[in-house]
Amino acid sequence: MKNVAAKLTPIEYEQNFAEIHPALTPNAAVAEANRCLYCFDSPCMKACPTHIDISTFIKKIATGNVKGSAKTILSSNWVALTCAKACPVDVLCEGACVYNERGEEPIQIGRLQRFAMDRYFEQGMPPLFTPAPKSGKSVGVIGAGPAGLACSAELALMGYDVTIYEAREQPGGLDTWGIAPYKMKQQDSINEVKLVQSFGVKIKTGIQVGKNISLGELEKAHDAVFIGVGLPKPTRLNIPGEDLDGVADALDFIDDVTTRKWKKVDVGKRVAVIGAGNTAIDAATEAKRLGAEQVLMIYRRSEKEMPAYEFEFELAKNDGIVFHFQTAPKRIMGKRHVEGIECIRMKLGKPDKDGRRKPEPIPHSNFKIAVDMVIKSVGQNTDDTFLGKILGLRLQDGNVVVNAESYQTTNPKFFAGGDCINGGKEVVNAAYDGKRAAHGIDKYLTNK
Repeated sequence: MKNVAAKLTPIEYEQNFAEIHPALTPNAAVAEANRCLYCFDSPCMKACPTHIDISTFIKKIATGNVKGSAKTILSSNWVALTCAKACPVDVLCEGACVYNERGEEPIQIGRLQRFAMDRYFEQGMPPLFTPAPKSGKSVGVIGAGPAGLACSAELALMGYDVTIYEAREQPGGLDTWGIAPYKMKQQDSINEVKLVQSFGVKIKTGIQVGKNISLGELEKAHDAVFIGVGLPKPTRLNIPGEDLDGVADALDFIDDVTTRKWKKVDVGKRVAVIGAGNTAIDAATEAKRLGAEQVLMIYRRSEKEMPAYEFEFELAKNDGIVFHFQTAPKRIMGKRHVEGIECIRMKLGKPDKDGRRKPEPIPHSNFKIAVDMVIKSVGQNTDDTFLGKILGLRLQDGNVVVNAESYQTTNPKFFAGGDCINGGKEVVNAAYDGKRAAHGIDKYLTNK
């Protein structure tokens, strides 16, 4: 990269990446828990994709039974600490809280869940569940992300021998390397991995199916296989200059930041982020907090259509991010390094098949912006070659086709869940998929 922003001091880095939602003190947690009305119909529970019994876990915090609270939470969600810190609670559980109807602040469900899970891990993960007797059957899991971990934990407790095959050297998937450090620490995800391992789950890292282990070996070693590989391939912009020095993919950039090895993470003085999803917001705010003098976001639709959640949008604005709506990149300029980006203004036409108005370029509206770095965040895709050709699964719109109830693929021995079947949702959705798929696998292997 040609023009790199000046490095901050260690203290400045820590201040800039401090948690945006600090932990509740014990007294504050009890006081907040006592605000809960313990609604009979629990709209918060219905709004949670994993359907945690929220009223019950909050009641246990109020009565001092924090260990029991953690057990209630984990009974529904095996990556509950990640979800407590990184879930869009204001549009899920907290968004459904009845206090909203009164015009009052909703119960801080996310922070209460974090309180219970923090205490559980601080206490060394005391045993809360008793595994069933060994069934004598084995399940292989491809991918150690939230879907794979949830599936593995559930299967292990049902008596299955479970082995996870993870291509990266560090397990945890996006929970470990794809979430901004001001939301959660890497160690939080690693703790959840250790919890799953405590049930007897084996994790083999640096193992790529089709490379380090063949499909035949995998099928021979296991009675069933769960696929939780996520969306590993970033979408290309397909514009000139995309391969210049200074162009980065958002998840690669976030991955570098989560390690907190600040001196090794370079950021341009002027940064353009292409896209307006939650990952794009993370990349933009991280670039700003790393010392970039100016960060702008380029999005081809309007503010109304942007996929990022409202609280993410507000976070970016508070960090001084500049938004260029209804703008699309035409080319990235420079000889060897990024020197600028040429864009074109867009107008919104008729709705597409998803009901979103299709952006159309406005002729002769091109303009240029001087930037030193471009971060791409326009979506991720499944690995069609691996899923379709190596595993031989049926794909539809790039996603693995599964049975809605059992999560079984078109190959009866293979099941799938998480981003690779839904095109990319929240961590909590992946956790739900993994757990449901585990029960689908159990029914398949017991011929129920």
